[in-house]
Amino acid sequence: MAKLSTLLDQIDSGTILLPEFQRGYVWNRDQVRGLMRSLYRGYPVGSLLLWETAATDVSARGGTAVGGTYLMLLDGQQRITSLYGVIRGRPPAFFDGDAKAFTGLYFNVESEEFAFYSRSKMSGDPRWVNVTELFQQGPAPHVMKFSDTPELLNSYLERRNRLQQVTKGEVHEEKITGADEDVDEVVDIFNRVNSGGTKLSKGDLALAKVCAQWPTARRTMREAIDQWLAAGYRFTLDWLLRATTAVATGRSNFEALDRVEAAEFREALERTIAHTDTFLEAVSGRLGLDHDRVLKSRSSVIVAVRLLELNGGSFDDDAHRDKVLYWYIHSALWARYSATTETTLQRDFETLAHSGVEGLITALERSRGGPLEVRPHDFEGTSGSRFYPLLYLLTRVGDAHDLGTGQRLSADGSGSQVPLQQHNIFSTALLRGRGKANAIANFCFLPPNSVREIGNRPPENYLAEVEANHPGVLASQWIPTDPALWRVERYRDFLTARQELLAQEAQKFLDRLREGRIDTDATPLRPVSVIVEKSDDPRAAQVRDLVDELLRLGYSQPVTDTEVPDPETGRTLAVAEAFWPDGLQTGQGAPVVLELDPDSADLTRVKELGYEVFTSVDALLGYVNRRNADAAGEQVEPSSALGEQSEETSEEETGPLLREFALALRSVYDRARDEAGYTPTHLLSMLADLGPLGAARRLLHAPTVSDGFSALWERGRLDLTVEAVVCEARFAPLFSDGELE
Repeated sequence: MAKLSTLLDQIDSGTILLPEFQRGYVWNRDQVRGLMRSLYRGYPVGSLLLWETAATDVSARGGTAVGGTYLMLLDGQQRITSLYGVIRGRPPAFFDGDAKAFTGLYFNVESEEFAFYSRSKMSGDPRWVNVTELFQQGPAPHVMKFSDTPELLNSYLERRNRLQQVTKGEVHEEKITGADEDVDEVVDIFNRVNSGGTKLSKGDLALAKVCAQWPTARRTMREAIDQWLAAGYRFTLDWLLRATTAVATGRSNFEALDRVEAAEFREALERTIAHTDTFLEAVSGRLGLDHDRVLKSRSSVIVAVRLLELNGGSFDDDAHRDKVLYWYIHSALWARYSATTETTLQRDFETLAHSGVEGLITALERSRGGPLEVRPHDFEGTSGSRFYPLLYLLTRVGDAHDLGTGQRLSADGSGSQVPLQQHNIFSTALLRGRGKANAIANFCFLPPNSVREIGNRPPENYLAEVEANHPGVLASQWIPTDPALWRVERYRDFLTARQELLAQEAQKFLDRLREGRIDTDATPLRPVSVIVEKSDDPRAAQVRDLVDELLRLGYSQPVTDTEVPDPETGRTLAVAEAFWPDGLQTGQGAPVVLELDPDSADLTRVKELGYEVFTSVDALLGYVNRRNADAAGEQVEPSSALGEQSEETSEEETGPLLREFALALRSVYDRARDEAGYTPTHLLSMLADLGPLGAARRLLHAPTVSDGFSALWERGRLDLTVEAVVCEARFAPLFSDGELE
């Protein structure tokens, strides 16, 4: 057993370190809150597993393992990190994660509740005190708050002292000792004790062995990753490790690093970083793919890096570069490495070694069953489709002109680069109930000023003006010039016609790359800033708010608007609004898919793969709330998301009005079903569980708009929403000004 205060002191002194093979901090706020609640109430919180060693060949975070005996924290990182962060007010030295998960924890001295800071809930309320301040400053700064309420002061002092005693509590610890234990054996022990938590991947294990020989390897790799991120491209440690493995060994599997010495790995890493920079310069300067949203297939980049390694670090000439880029685009379009990645990579490494880029192209053609062609139906997807980057590419490399000014988009009159903004040719508001506004063929890129000037005007209105003022500009953006297709009722025909134009232009450009036909006067493209305005579509707003809420709670950043491929065949199974490939918390739990258009997805196969699938934002939020309640050791209260009812709106005093409100909600249920073809079954269950006022408040205080609101918006019937009923003047006494606002 060890006192918590002693453990924290050992972290401060560098006696307790974190082995490099461990992943970073992944807990969320409710897990932190639940841990503090359990400690405060004297509940057991599990034991720690520590490796006591004097070995000097073990790479660690949080200090340098040199001389003497020290302790490596094998199990309990998340708990110890959380406690250290809350009590010390800063992350420990070995921290690698998001400190927001344990920043801003408050304690209610009256109800003994722990919660993270919320202005609406805590501002001006002396009962809520900052937990970190209690540990850091003691009771004195808060005593004056309760000078007028002696009973509350006594409660505060007693409960504050009980909370302070947390650091004097004992934590059970187990130690692995013995000079015969090495890194491999300890890693095996770590995986066994973490069988229900975060297991180490092959990449983690390989990196642990690299760091044992070169302790600063992880730091050097992260510096490169941060530089790419600053340039607009996101790569991971696993990716860089695999690319370095390819450069050092010509192999795709991490096990190949077993035979690589530290000095050799270090040199290979330097070359890998240089080759990646060379390739990204080509992708940006020649194709205009200058940011992360349009850089697809990181595995294809690994093959390009290997090609540059075999070619002395550069392309033979511009024609050779273009052929490599041709292969890269097609490998990304056809998801070459979505299935059996290691096997396919290794096969392509071998092809590359004896046949170069021509061999790669032939292999890709063989896998596709014929020539590599772009067809109109390939542009049928949405912004999450793998063909979205091709539209951006065509805009950047082609002769696209601004619909507003008629000027070429590559530069303004002074030669400066023009920022671009994604523009819906048919606005979201105009298409309500007629089709998806985020279809690829409905997008074009324009300067922000032009987007603002166009606004939500119908295409039959503003496209006619564009063609009259700037003949040929519509064609430069591959927009059909037939006025009949500009009417909203012909939207699907418009998409079909534009898909054909885009496919023709894409094929023409790709053929030029393949044949090495170089524009002798072409200058490298410069990166541009791209603005994607927030859509006023409630579905898009729902997803944005959902992501913001989950990030606030400490969950991982998802990939949004993205294809979910079958890992065995590469076939697209869904285009998810949000996808957490490593689980809601990295390395914990199954991948999570949010697919709001289930009819167009193969969700049966997605579920077969072991993914958690949600087809509504409400369902995913409900799952997260239940998961958080479990993490915090609490019961899910039906009214937990509701606001407080004011004294003047108690049920006794508003009985007749409340009954009238209940009838109004039942009426919108019936009318939504009969008039709009939408049955809000969730509303009935909420009314049964929470009552009419509780159901309304649950919707008003939720972090996102409801699925029912979005469905009715799409049908143009917001008059049938609960929110519309709440806003009726007769029901104003039931709600606070904030709720009505």
